[in-house]
Amino acid sequence: MTTKENKYGKLIKVLQILSFAFILAMLVTCAVFLVKNDISVSNVSALTQYLTGGTLTVAAIIVGFSVIKSFALIFPPIVLFVISGLIFDNLLTAVAVNFVASAASLILPYYLGKFMGMDAVNSLKGKFKAIKKIDDFADENSFALILVIKGGGLMPSDLSSLVFGAMNIPFGKYYLASNLGLLILNVLWTLLGAKGDLTNPLSYLYALPALIFALCASIFMSKRKKKKQLTENITTETEEKR
Repeated sequence: MTTKENKYGKLIKVLQILSFAFILAMLVTCAVFLVKNDISVSNVSALTQYLTGGTLTVAAIIVGFSVIKSFALIFPPIVLFVISGLIFDNLLTAVAVNFVASAASLILPYYLGKFMGMDAVNSLKGKFKAIKKIDDFADENSFALILVIKGGGLMPSDLSSLVFGAMNIPFGKYYLASNLGLLILNVLWTLLGAKGDLTNPLSYLYALPALIFALCASIFMSKRKKKKQLTENITTETEEKR
């Protein structure tokens, strides 16, 4: 590992530690508050009554939390999607808040990756094996690649954002494909939180389409990888014969 890669690796680690510390503090605070006010999954929507500003305050907290957690790189956005579905009485409101939150969280990791360049990616390869999935398809259609990675949940969303930024993919293309991909997860997991019963295993069938999409995306990526390797082998053999 070069000095530059090591430097960026340490910077990312510091950002992760700070982000995790904030998330832990928020979780402890929320847990204490919920226990103190006797709020559970069945009546979690009552949470809005305790906050000045009601729905707008809760929405702002979710958006802010989503942006800060993006530095953790591995915090799954579906957790916030489900929470919004639980808290907000209106499904469309929950989906809209989640859309804004996920859209906001896509910006900082992308530009962090863009600033650091491929040195950041190289410093993370040993820590996150999933990065190789993107590396293997670096020369594929970037819009389709981003859509599949984000919508299929094949790797942590914030981590992939950092990698896409490092790959210098145009922001407009990255942002549109990412939002479309995450919208799939947003609708399905928010629906689970809003209409499902988290204590009933059958309720998780709401998220079944997301799991099916993830499986199809994984199969697609696997086949494309094999096809790419076959093409590379044929090209190598042709050059050797020359």
